[in-house]
Amino acid sequence: MLSFKKTITIFVMLSTIVVGIAGFWYYQKGSFSKEILKLEILGPENAELAEEVEYLVKYKNNGDVRLEEASLIFEYPRNSLVENKELRQEIKLDDIYPGEEKIFHFKGRLLGKEKENKTAKAWLSYRPKNLNARYEGSTTFTTLIKSTPLTFEFDIPSKIEPGKDFRLKLNYFSNVDYPLSNLRIKIDYPENFEFKNSNPKALEENEWEIGLLNKTQGGRIEVEGKLFGDIDEQKIFKAQLGIWQNEELVLLKENIRAVVLSEPSLYISQQINGSSQYIASPGEQLHYEIFFKNIGEEVLKNMFLVSTLEGKAFDLETLKTISGDFQTGDNSIVWDWKKVPKLQFLEAGEEQIVEFWINLKEDWDVFDEKNSIIRNKIYLSQVKEEFVNKVNSKLKIIQKGYFEDEVFGNSGYIPPKAGGATTYTIIWQVQNHHNDVKNIKVKATLPKNTSLTGNIFPEDQASKFAFDSFSREIVWDVGDLEAGLDKIPNIAFQISFIPSSDQVGKTPNVIGEVKVIGEDDWTEKKLEIIDSAISTLLPDDVTITGQQGIVQ
Repeated sequence: MLSFKKTITIFVMLSTIVVGIAGFWYYQKGSFSKEILKLEILGPENAELAEEVEYLVKYKNNGDVRLEEASLIFEYPRNSLVENKELRQEIKLDDIYPGEEKIFHFKGRLLGKEKENKTAKAWLSYRPKNLNARYEGSTTFTTLIKSTPLTFEFDIPSKIEPGKDFRLKLNYFSNVDYPLSNLRIKIDYPENFEFKNSNPKALEENEWEIGLLNKTQGGRIEVEGKLFGDIDEQKIFKAQLGIWQNEELVLLKENIRAVVLSEPSLYISQQINGSSQYIASPGEQLHYEIFFKNIGEEVLKNMFLVSTLEGKAFDLETLKTISGDFQTGDNSIVWDWKKVPKLQFLEAGEEQIVEFWINLKEDWDVFDEKNSIIRNKIYLSQVKEEFVNKVNSKLKIIQKGYFEDEVFGNSGYIPPKAGGATTYTIIWQVQNHHNDVKNIKVKATLPKNTSLTGNIFPEDQASKFAFDSFSREIVWDVGDLEAGLDKIPNIAFQISFIPSSDQVGKTPNVIGEVKVIGEDDWTEKKLEIIDSAISTLLPDDVTITGQQGIVQ
């Protein structure tokens, strides 16, 4: 009995100790309320894509206990653009005294698609004075991306013939008040799509690296391919525009377009100057012939045919057409069935033609563009065809001759004297517009009584300058030349001319006509341009009058 009482006493004592310890722990935890610390994020409820937003993280100690070992963590919304690139930022705080409040500022730019919610988060951990337990308060704030000022649109026919080449375009344009970098575009093709090529070239047939896009800048992706499937089958194209960040695409804009496979009733083709694959050259006249054939089983009636010309190379003021009406607003020629009988009634199997003539400009502004093309979009009775033709680069050679110059300082007789030597300076300049050209060479022939003195400027061109004494041909190897006027190769060399007695009273040539040849890197065509010979009249030297060019 005594032993039993002793056991009971020990059990009661142990229980009292456990309850006391638990009560002390509960007292420590329960004697402080987390609600005493107020933590909140203030920020804009709405923002545009990439607009700079500022978050205010505010805290206040509403209790009467000092908060020690405090730490604040702020986390930007996912994929935000931050100056130091750290989306999660931690700040060690001083002790937070009763009644103390403070505000921290965090700035960044939000990335995402329209109507997407972006959530910022904040945590503040601390230990109340005289307590061992740590507490943490947290809060969030959500901002809606109300708009993404980006244009991202498909340009593709609504009906496509199965197995036939067609071209889709994807136009993009930025009106965002911030430069967007590391941009990429991705297209998800429908089943049974056959990719042929694209401009610009794709990374992996369906992905393009755009790089940097400033406000009011844009571009276009063109893809050529084929679709296979059943008539009336619907095919879906999906495109995404985003920023490549941390090995993933942050989506900014997307577009979905459906097309239907349909059986054609018309076949449209085009020839320029008698060729379906014509490569045009600056300054030439182009004769367009548009053929249209009824390949269906029913008669086609009362049709309109529209031809829309695109390309800076076109000289629209030279356009001529017999039966069409030209509209300057959209550079279109319209053939109306009311004026053109061949569009009024087209039998099954019948083919007809309309035509027009237009010149290309000698030169046109290309800015940063190269690889010139001209485009003709043809619309006829719900059928759309597009024809693209390449345009050769404009390669140019300029030859000038001087007696008075600052390069070598010439000497001899002016006017030239039979049997006496006179030296002249010849200057060559090569210009290239529109496309890159490779393997450029400049050639000219020296008359028998003209010789080289050996003076060449600049000196680094001497190794590229050659003379064949047998054929008397000079060759200057220019090499490859990019399109544009940023780099214009020049060379100056000196010649010596000794007129013969039978040239007295004449103005003989001191150098023959000059020719520049090269290979157009875009059209793969050989280019050859000529500039005129130079006589003793030296038309470019203003110090030489007509009489001073006649051999005495």
